[in-house]
Amino acid sequence: MAGAVAISRLQFRSRALYDLDSVNFALGMERFDTRVHQPHPPGYFLYVCVGRLVNFFVHDANLALVLVSVAAGMVTIAMIYLLALDWFGQRSARVAATLFLISPLAWFHGTVALTYSVEAAFSALLGYLCWRIHKGEVDLVVPAAIALGVSAGIRPSSIVFLGPLFLFSMWSVPVRKILLGLGVLALACTAWFVPMISVSGGFANYFGALASLWRMVPSKSTVFNSPPVTSLGRAMFIALIYFLAFGPASLAPLLAPREPEASHKMKTIFTAVWVVPALCFFTFIFLKFVNSGYLLLVTVPGCLWIGHWIADWYERTRWPRAVLLTVFSVCAAVNVAVFLAFPAYCSFRSVRHFEAELKSVQAAVPQVGAPDDLLVVSFDNHALGFRHAGYYLPDYLTLEYPEAHMTEGVRIFSMHGRSTELLSSLPSGGWSRFVLFPLPANDAEYARYTDDVVKLLPARDLQTMELNGHPFVTAPIRDLPLLFPPGPLAAR
Repeated sequence: MAGAVAISRLQFRSRALYDLDSVNFALGMERFDTRVHQPHPPGYFLYVCVGRLVNFFVHDANLALVLVSVAAGMVTIAMIYLLALDWFGQRSARVAATLFLISPLAWFHGTVALTYSVEAAFSALLGYLCWRIHKGEVDLVVPAAIALGVSAGIRPSSIVFLGPLFLFSMWSVPVRKILLGLGVLALACTAWFVPMISVSGGFANYFGALASLWRMVPSKSTVFNSPPVTSLGRAMFIALIYFLAFGPASLAPLLAPREPEASHKMKTIFTAVWVVPALCFFTFIFLKFVNSGYLLLVTVPGCLWIGHWIADWYERTRWPRAVLLTVFSVCAAVNVAVFLAFPAYCSFRSVRHFEAELKSVQAAVPQVGAPDDLLVVSFDNHALGFRHAGYYLPDYLTLEYPEAHMTEGVRIFSMHGRSTELLSSLPSGGWSRFVLFPLPANDAEYARYTDDVVKLLPARDLQTMELNGHPFVTAPIRDLPLLFPPGPLAAR
């Protein structure tokens, strides 16, 4: 199963940094600085360190991080199999592992340079260790504490989502072991947190950047400052992502016995502790569809139960085995088709389409102007946004629109030579014109947004060039202050 994960993910791996977060991680591998989002707060320090280590051998930032995702997927499927084997038996273990193997969501995140596959691996590992602790193997408290501490270094949110499971597993553990586990957890977190603060330039820089990002994005639509319909919408997104994760197998709860076995009661409670903290956060605090990988954390226990229900139904049903195998084959084919061609962010089709667009835009920009004469203005977007423009056009100075409201004031993110800076005023230089880096083509929403930005500029100054199917709108450099607020960002 682990070998099948490796083959399937590598065969369809991304060839370019797919998401803006992917670019942030790649930049962090070169210079770690959360103040300028290299990578974005909270830093993902150990993930960046592992990526840097792998990149030492492969010399390709995207490939290095994809290999980390692949390795994480191999760990995840092994842990799913072992825990399902313990809970429900071999047939359920095989089905549960197969569900992860062909899950469109898990498959996608195993092919791109993002952290979610790694978080899923630690979720599976901790689920396995914590269950064994719960069963009385108290010597595993220390390994579980180390795993949780390392997981927090990969994605700090893991300690919030998986910490309750760790504490729950120690419910009947001797106090001495509990204190030991908490002490080891504290040491494991300190081992990466102190170096991260050091390279970030101190507590003020790190937590200032974290506070700025929190205000700019997640804090704007929490349950505390938005109408209930916002949380309802996120709950509907979670349901959609559930179907995206399992495909037709999402209907497996309908196959579950009406009278569950008494021996499953504790497994149900254990699962609830495993998934409820994350689901509450994603429902009431923050979730966007492009962050669907968040749900991989809870997809792991989903594989266990859905695998069990399918295997149990397979043993109980009187359908001919040939019919059952046909049904299962069709369901598997649906999952493969969703991964390959689903017209959304998380599919192989979307990855390849993005890579083709990026390549065509990258080739077209030099036809618009040379780096010493042309400044690039790009948008805050996951695809073909500021990060992709700055990373794949390193010779050009690239500015992000709109400006960012940081704790230290209004700033403009800028990139040159794959290094990020925060500008308090517009840059001076010898450029005669600037160009708007085009957003993905054939998208009405992106087109409307670009039109709204273009309206800020004098029509008489605008020139539009159609290159490789993308419109490149340029204007004289004297018009650049019209895109940014006056005051601290007035041109020098």
